[in-house]
Amino acid sequence: MSRGFGLVVRFELRDQAAADAFDALVARTTPEIERLEPDTLAYVVHTVADEPLVRVFYELYADRGGFDFHEQQAHTMHFLKEREQYLSGVSVTFLEAQSGKGPMRP
Repeated sequence: MSRGFGLVVRFELRDQAAADAFDALVARTTPEIERLEPDTLAYVVHTVADEPLVRVFYELYADRGGFDFHEQQAHTMHFLKEREQYLSGVSVTFLEAQSGKGPMRP
């Protein structure tokens, strides 16, 4: 069974106007991920209680190839380019599944 390939990305946004614009960019991007990326098993955007200028993404791919495919898509490249103007910080943590329940594939 594939354990998938995952990551968590924490975005810190400059101010509320940047947060609003970032959220609009996300809203335009996620439907394309849903529509075009079968190996993107989860792409979940979270807000953080008591931190209105933080967004946390949880991403799970069937395998590293699914992630690489995601990174090569026009909508992802557009998101990566456009997001920079809204950010004051970003951190990425790559994950290796050890156990649990989820949409893993054989």
